[in-house]
This record gives sequence, C-alpha cells and structure tokens, in this order.
Amino acid sequence: MSIYAIGDIQGCFDELLRLLDTISFNEQSDQLWFAGDLVNRGPKSLETLRFVKSLGDSAITVLGNHDLHLLAASCAPKIANKKDSLLPILEAPDRDELIDWLRHRPLFHFNEDFCLVHAGLPPQWDFKRTQKMALLAEQALRGPDYRAFLKQMYGNKPNIWSSNLKGVEKLRFIINCFTRMRYCDVNGRLDFVNSGPLGSQPKSLVPWFEAPKRKNADLRIIFGHWSALGYYEGPNCYAIDTGCLWGGQLTALKLGESVQRFSIDCPESKKPNKSYLAVAS
Repeated sequence: MSIYAIGDIQGCFDELLRLLDTISFNEQSDQLWFAGDLVNRGPKSLETLRFVKSLGDSAITVLGNHDLHLLAASCAPKIANKKDSLLPILEAPDRDELIDWLRHRPLFHFNEDFCLVHAGLPPQWDFKRTQKMALLAEQALRGPDYRAFLKQMYGNKPNIWSSNLKGVEKLRFIINCFTRMRYCDVNGRLDFVNSGPLGSQPKSLVPWFEAPKRKNADLRIIFGHWSALGYYEGPNCYAIDTGCLWGGQLTALKLGESVQRFSIDCPESKKPNKSYLAVAS
C-alpha cells in the first residue's frame, strides 16, 4: 500500500482529481492523508467533501481551521462571512450527514513513521501529550454539547500552554495549536498576526517547528495551513500547503523511508493579497 499526504484543497476539487491522476491513486490499494482544510473559498467545497467522505478507509483527513469554521457555521450561520463559500454545503440535502462525518475526523493522525496535523504543535507537547490533547478536543467535537463548544471556539487567548488550563480555555488552546499556529516566541507563545514567509516575521518570533527545546522534535510531522511558507522540508517536518487556492500548486508526498513529492500547477481561484496567500488565521 502506498500512502500519499496531500496539502490544503479548500474546495479546489478539479485540481484534486488531476493530482490523483498524476500519482495514479488506486482506491483499492492506496491511502490518502489529507492535511485539513478540505473546504472553503474554492469553487467546489461540496464536491470535495462528498468525494473524500466517499473514499471511506482509503482517506484520512485531519481537521483544519476552515473545516472547523464550516462546523461552526452549521450551528450558527451568521458566523460565515462574505469570503466563505460554504453555502452549497449548508444547503445540500446531505448536509447533516456531511457535517456529522466531518466533526468525527481527528485532529492528529499517525503511524509508526509519520504524524499528520493541520498547523503545528507547541514545543511543550511530546507525543503522549499530543495524543491526549487531540483526544480531549475530539471528544468535545463529537459529544452531545459540540454546538456549545463551537460557539466558544474562536479567540486568540490563551496563547501559551499551561498544565493549569481548564475547560473551554484549554480546548481553545488545543484547537488553535492543531489548526491555526504558524509562528511562536521562544517560550512557545502563539502568534496570530504574522502569517508570511520565513524571514518576514519579527525577530522575536520563530516558526513553530524551530522553537527551542521542542519536545516533539523527534516526530516526523507533516502539516499544511501555511501557504506563504510553501513547500518546506526541514528536520523531521514537511510543509505541504503550496497555495493551490491562490494559483500555486497542489502537492502530494508519497510517504516512505524517504518522501517523494508530486505537485501540479493550479489556476488562481482567489486573488493573493499583500500577505500572500494568507488564509484566515
């Protein structure tokens, strides 16, 4: 079996199909790992969601910030804004089935060789704590009170890990790490302002994967979310959001002892702004 990790799609369904043709994906023998943000802003979020769901065990997807935004909008439609393209999903006859499927997706996935997250991990979390924190947030999203949690999910505080965090604040921090983080300071304090390429950040900030004394540095982590970073391969980390939505590329990594990259060029669906490719943080 071949495993391919695929970067943020955000509703670019036609490009996804082209990429799957490029890698000769076989649903019977291969597995796809999606790095989150299946939906929003691209032209075919509904088709993308239906397709990935239809793949069953041939596809694993972790939740991204745009996927969570869809879940929140399904509970409170006023949360959606003009930039969103979620209405076809929210008005679809199979809407409830799709939403229920999506909220049961994980925040963290792994096998014996690789880990998959949408955005990143704080430096204080080792593998066991990462598993525990993912499970805690997943239980909230899958539980009977998930609507109440989704309404309280948004916010930038707390922005640093503490074992004393409790309740909604703890869950919000967990969600922000898995789905929103890019830069942090040397103590692991999350920054939600800067989203540009490496070198554009203030000197006080580092990309999360370069935080000093990072307890998860031994994990081979694949992540998306950061289109301005582009494809990046560093010590035990692989960034695979290559800006398909913005006219960049859609990327798949074939996972093995070494990784093999496949990318296709994409037509521009959205106009890049001054922060290039800064998807909603």
